[in-house]
Amino acid sequence: MLRVGLTGGIGSGKSAVARRLVERGAVLVDADRLAREVVAPGTDGLAEVVAVFSERVLDADGALDRAALADLVFTDEAARRRLEAIVHTRVRARTAELVAAAPGDAVVVNDVPLLVEVGLAPTYHLVVVVQTAVATRLERLTRDRGMSRADAERRIAGQADDARRAAVADVLLTNDGTLAQLHAALDALWYDRLVPFEDNVRHRRAVRARPVTLTEPDPTWPQQYARLAARIRHAIAPADLRIDHIGSTAMPGLAAKDVIDIQLSVPSLADADGPLAQRLADAGFPRLPGEWWDTPRPAGGDRWEKRLHGSADPARPVHLHLRVTGSPGWRYALLMGDHLRADPDRRAAYLVLKRELAASAPDSGAYATAKDPWFDEEHLRAEEWAARTGWRP
Repeated sequence: MLRVGLTGGIGSGKSAVARRLVERGAVLVDADRLAREVVAPGTDGLAEVVAVFSERVLDADGALDRAALADLVFTDEAARRRLEAIVHTRVRARTAELVAAAPGDAVVVNDVPLLVEVGLAPTYHLVVVVQTAVATRLERLTRDRGMSRADAERRIAGQADDARRAAVADVLLTNDGTLAQLHAALDALWYDRLVPFEDNVRHRRAVRARPVTLTEPDPTWPQQYARLAARIRHAIAPADLRIDHIGSTAMPGLAAKDVIDIQLSVPSLADADGPLAQRLADAGFPRLPGEWWDTPRPAGGDRWEKRLHGSADPARPVHLHLRVTGSPGWRYALLMGDHLRADPDRRAAYLVLKRELAASAPDSGAYATAKDPWFDEEHLRAEEWAARTGWRP
């Protein structure tokens, strides 16, 4: 099963996105609909709302008067939080029930308007954000929902802004064009990413980044790492393990394979082989076969043991290295990254090597092995730098 979080500001066209995904076969869990259900007449949710806010939030038929309630909580932070505590708890419980009831091979799309505001992004395999120009949203809200412009502006201002939503977006869908354009983008997303992603998660299959192709520096690599790290932290909770962005994508301005390297520090390899491995696989980070990645390092043939996981997402290759805290390989990964970030000349020399090897040894295994002699020599410089500067992991 693949869990997809869908969000976007009011008037962005998120409902049109949800409808198209359902047409393609997704199972939709609509948080707005559930929020209405859990406070419908006769529910304990409505009873608690009335107990907190009084019967003035009821209409003549005894149903919730949403406009009256909105007037009470919109400018009162404490009141809004009390309401969210009542509604969100019940919505989460009902969401869990619906997800559990979905088929094992489903792509479950959870439409959550306040996904960013309540911090739900790390709970999904993928987050899709619908982004639309504010002017377009205002036009839709006044035309299609009968809002006054002032009310529409107030509603937009009360939600997370575009920058906050973009920060959690694995997929940023721009919806300023026609419905046909939106459908074309969604169909590509469905067939090229969501369907194979679900299949990979279910079969514990990681994406392999072959052959080696260097791409120019991507300023979003650190942001992509942050999203992945948050997902990993959620998956391994309550364990509180160190996570670091390592490798070339962690070095500003350096061309690299478009693979995010992450190091997860574990107490022992037994811990890495235990339930932790299953939780990572469930979150979309299955283990890679050992014969594919386990090469001698450094020179001398010693194996610096680790466990390597990858990503089930076909559009975002990841190498997740599980190394024992304090082990030689763990220290080496952190030291070499800090050393190269601190020395632009050595970083430039590394880039020259990378370009030469990418052209002559495009296979991932050969590329990695061919870098070993350079790194063996550079490691000596890094240790000298560490001693000189007092570096510690």
